[in-house]
Amino acid sequence: FQMDTTQESYLDLFPLDAIVYLTPDSENVLEDVDPSKVYVLGGLVDESVQKKLTLQRAQEQSLRTARLPIREYMVKTTNTKNYHSETLAINQVFDVLSTYYETRSWPAALKVGVSSGKGYVLPDAAK
Repeated sequence: FQMDTTQESYLDLFPLDAIVYLTPDSENVLEDVDPSKVYVLGGLVDESVQKKLTLQRAQEQSLRTARLPIREYMVKTTNTKNYHSETLAINQVFDVLSTYYETRSWPAALKVGVSSGKGYVLPDAAK
């Protein structure tokens, strides 16, 4: 992948209606990856520090938000810690998005980026 870095804010580089801020706290489900949109990955946030921090940031900036369709394609697994989290690291979100873009398959993409340690698996893996 080609990447450019800049000190400029994405708010200064792209029109607001082209930006989709990805946050696990959004009520909107990301159904497809649109190449005409700019996807902002919420950032490295420790889940225990402040819930909904990325959602609040997006709302303050009047940005559209979306979350990965983890609940729609995966099931919760029984685990000793009763731990279930849809919060992923930036590299995991990137892996999910790039795999989805290549395969057009959410199950394939989520399998790549969501580790079983998050407490979610694909339905066929739960059997």
